[in-house]
Amino acid sequence: MAASETSIEAKTPEPVGVRRRPAAGPWVTAFRKLVRDKAAMAAFLLFILIVIGCSFAPYYASYVAHTLPFSSNLDGTVVINGEEQPVIQESTEGLGLGTTPVGPTWDIHGYFLGADEQGRDVFARMLYGGLNSLWIASASTMICLVLAGLLGVVAGFFGGVVDAVISRIMDVIWAFPIFLLAISLSIVLINTTIEIGPIVIRSGSLWLPIFIIGIVYVPYIARPIRGQVLSLKNSEFVLAAIGLGVPSHRILWKDILPNVATTLIVFVPLMMALNMVIESALSFLSIGVQPPDASWGTIIQDGQNLLYSRPMVALAPGLAIAITVMTLNVFGDGVRDALDPRSKLRIGHD
Repeated sequence: MAASETSIEAKTPEPVGVRRRPAAGPWVTAFRKLVRDKAAMAAFLLFILIVIGCSFAPYYASYVAHTLPFSSNLDGTVVINGEEQPVIQESTEGLGLGTTPVGPTWDIHGYFLGADEQGRDVFARMLYGGLNSLWIASASTMICLVLAGLLGVVAGFFGGVVDAVISRIMDVIWAFPIFLLAISLSIVLINTTIEIGPIVIRSGSLWLPIFIIGIVYVPYIARPIRGQVLSLKNSEFVLAAIGLGVPSHRILWKDILPNVATTLIVFVPLMMALNMVIESALSFLSIGVQPPDASWGTIIQDGQNLLYSRPMVALAPGLAIAITVMTLNVFGDGVRDALDPRSKLRIGHD
């Protein structure tokens, strides 16, 4: 009797008008995992605050500090505790020879972090420098991922001679240490004008370090993409599509790229962190961002002679680089865990 009642209950249809909630897609599930990761979200919010702060660089320089961050101000003055003082002061150390820029006033209305040897507002330059550093890191990351994704997919899917040629080119680039290759390209290209059809990139343009940094990391991304495509090419759904005569471009667009996209997305914050470090190193060596533009690397270079008298000139941009890179790395780890199907993080049903 109990068995018959159970079978009757099992066959009872669901009430009319009640619809089951559709299962969440993979992207929605990954987003929920990422939102649940408190460390990743805190790092992301901190990074957004840094981006917003740097975006206000023109407003701060013009309407708050009333300063010109890219012009020398050796004869300028600043008000500290109600007293007007020169921006460049006579040195009080040793024999009293030479000059020393004014130290941090901790007043947001001017010279918050002090001045450099040219009498320029360090905090205003930091905001402008951060804007350039973030722009270079972002643009070079996009260029690197597009080139690496394209080369990796083409080499892995078509194989044969195409794979051999692309792989050998990647091997040649791979043979050079990253910084050595970037330094060599920068020395050769930084003072030259490049013309590619209607596109003209003049010496000193920010696009030069963008392309240089974007190229040097291509093999490091193209190789894992190629390996993933080789694995996907031998999977059952791709072999079935090939057996049905589906065109190659449709297989690439519908079957290969969606599976490769997650890997490229994971690389975005991690590559931005790496590119920011390499840009700062190149700019510190005077072969990255060129005057009158500024970046966090060039500001560190400006402050290397003031480490003992005005250390904040070099320490502030160094801390900014460290904090920004840390936020990108932590957020990148969160994105990787969210997109990894083997992640131990589980999302409960709402």
